[in-house]
Amino acid sequence: MDPVIVLIVLVALIAIGFPIFLALGLSGLIGLYMARGSLAFFFAPSSLFGQLNAFELIALPLFILMGNFLGATPVGSSLFTAAVRWLNWLRGSLAISSVGASAMFGAVSGVSLAGVAAVGSIAVPQMLQRGYSRSLAAGAVVSAGALAMLIPPSVPFIIYGAVSSVSVADLFIGGIVPGIVLALALSLFIYIRVRLNPAEAPASDERFTWKQRWESLANIWHAALLVIAVLGSIYSGLATPSEAAGIGAAGAFLIATLVFRSLSWAKFLEILGTTARISGAILLIIGCAKIFGDYLNMVRVPQLLTEALTATGLPAWAILLAVMLLLILLGMIVDAVSLIVVTTPVLLPLVIALGYDPLWFGIVMVLNLEIAVVTPPVGLNLYALRGVCPELSVEEIIKSALPFVAVQFLVLMLFVFMPSISLWLPGLM
Repeated sequence: MDPVIVLIVLVALIAIGFPIFLALGLSGLIGLYMARGSLAFFFAPSSLFGQLNAFELIALPLFILMGNFLGATPVGSSLFTAAVRWLNWLRGSLAISSVGASAMFGAVSGVSLAGVAAVGSIAVPQMLQRGYSRSLAAGAVVSAGALAMLIPPSVPFIIYGAVSSVSVADLFIGGIVPGIVLALALSLFIYIRVRLNPAEAPASDERFTWKQRWESLANIWHAALLVIAVLGSIYSGLATPSEAAGIGAAGAFLIATLVFRSLSWAKFLEILGTTARISGAILLIIGCAKIFGDYLNMVRVPQLLTEALTATGLPAWAILLAVMLLLILLGMIVDAVSLIVVTTPVLLPLVIALGYDPLWFGIVMVLNLEIAVVTPPVGLNLYALRGVCPELSVEEIIKSALPFVAVQFLVLMLFVFMPSISLWLPGLM
């Protein structure tokens, strides 16, 4: 009965407007007090400090800093320009280019909102100006922006690795194939959609020479080289993800200052402040969620849930499908960071008991989060696009995202029922 009371307290605190970290920490502390009395005031700080005292988490603020430095440069617009010049022979090339640019920007930022803002501010106005439907323009950008969560370096993978003790490097490798598959699926959907309804994407008579195409790469080769250096150092074993994040942050700083000269002293301080605020907020949620998770483990909630579900006799795929649907529903009302740190300690023992790999579960969980960030009411990508494209209403953006959510769900089901696809590349390393 005590866990039910603690859960009610958590939901009530969130409902009345408590910050998520405070709601998690306070409800967890109440649960610990109910279970262990005054010892709770010793357990709670130990849980928080123990979770945050992890070397892997150093990568979190550094990758966010790397993304913010590159966000201050024209890399986003340069990626979109390059994609347009190389893909303009395709019907719907601007929409498909926004997917490609978002995927590439995700590889240099790891932050979904940054991708939506950087690409959306350029791609959507261009598509609308050239007669693309508002639905296609908004849906392509808002859904493709979520690719940053899956394509390494990925902030959600770092958080999942810290909570689950799965190797962050393995998670990064495991996210490559699903990221490519999802980008291709979104692009294929756009292509089929505009072939069936040409009015949504008028054919372009603009043509680019091979010289112009190669010239478009001149403003993105530095970012591409940085990604290769960061990920290459991780996959080759020369650096840990945290050390590689330091390389990435330093490299992004040099690109912003020496190459693009877009980093003034005021902008530099602003980026440091933004990075500190975002990192601090995420770390607070992670630490307080550990208090809540330790309480659940203390009263054996994960074990009891595992025993109850495995005793039903349902096939593993049915239980797994129910877990995926639960994560999608929770993702509509809980932010991505909270969802990872709260549900992983509860669901991971069940997943392992069903015979699945924790690495695979981390990958499909992040695929779930890609759906979460484009579904209301907490779909942050929706509001990020609205912020950079005020000509679009939130209602329009939500409606435009729904067909793309269906594509994301189909890709999720592919990797849920065929785990070997996502584990293939890590198995080669």
